[in-house]
Amino acid sequence: MDRELYLPKAWTDDPARCAAAGIGADVEFATKSELAMTMLTRAHRAGVPARWVTADEVHGRHFRFRSTCEELGLSYVLAVPVDQRVIAGPGAKDGQQFRADARIASAPTHAWRTYSAGKGAKGDRRYDWVRVRVHGLNHPDKAYWLMARRSLSEPTDLAYYLCHAPARTSLADLVTVAGTRWAIEETFETAKGQTGLDHYQVRQYTGHYRARGHLP
Repeated sequence: MDRELYLPKAWTDDPARCAAAGIGADVEFATKSELAMTMLTRAHRAGVPARWVTADEVHGRHFRFRSTCEELGLSYVLAVPVDQRVIAGPGAKDGQQFRADARIASAPTHAWRTYSAGKGAKGDRRYDWVRVRVHGLNHPDKAYWLMARRSLSEPTDLAYYLCHAPARTSLADLVTVAGTRWAIEETFETAKGQTGLDHYQVRQYTGHYRARGHLP
């Protein structure tokens, strides 16, 4: 649907190199999350129907990326690192700040649930999941959660997500959204391996953008 090519600062700080590659002088450095925000905003303005955003830790830990999703009215399930800081939501620890792993460690054992996050090469991707309320921006009609995924075979293997959605959203709904990202990533890996997505003209700036009509 849309794409932007990430250019490291080593490129954007070298005008001669950019000119030789067909990159315009007006192209400035932008982080991957900034490029993602640009595409999300562009899709929203074009009327693309969407309710959810899911992404990896690069975007999940980026406060402005999360804020952009909320400003566009999009719910999200975003992976975050183990040291992500969160503010505990309603309850005995309300208002206290924790690392993601410490906040999840305080969740009661009975709160964990086993769900499938979708089909994989070896069948259902089944994990234990839990969520706890946290504070976010001021959206009274929606809720914020810190969610964790735990391996059934390696209980010390955990992953963490920040979630924002209508208060009625179930844990199973959040798990479903989290699982969709893996299918997308697998599609990209397949495209790289079987159709050379990371080779040929698609690696060139002019080839990357010509197909979308940005270049003559």
